[in-house]
Amino acid sequence: MYDGVELIPRPERSPAALKAALAVVAADRLPEMIDGQTGAMAEAIASGSVQPIRSFVAHWAAVVQIERHPATARAYHRANYLANHAGTVQECREHAAAVAELYRTAYAAVNT
Repeated sequence: MYDGVELIPRPERSPAALKAALAVVAADRLPEMIDGQTGAMAEAIASGSVQPIRSFVAHWAAVVQIERHPATARAYHRANYLANHAGTVQECREHAAAVAELYRTAYAAVNT
């Protein structure tokens, strides 16, 4: 659903670059990202694997991909809101499917 309008160029796939990008496109989500980074680091240390850090970067790269495209971000947030406030289970499923599809598209765009 990318309309060609980008608020910022796609950042590098590093925690620092993603954090800087998120500060521009969705600063309100920085505490969530920092908590996620702390959790990923703790899990990486406990498990002796870098996979939690890779998963953290992949997820936040997708989030930034969504947020840097205004039309996509609006559609994503609207569908998420409607899924959480749906009047029926069917409406919730439909909106949740839209959220999932937008996320999958963003994830694939930055993690291939």
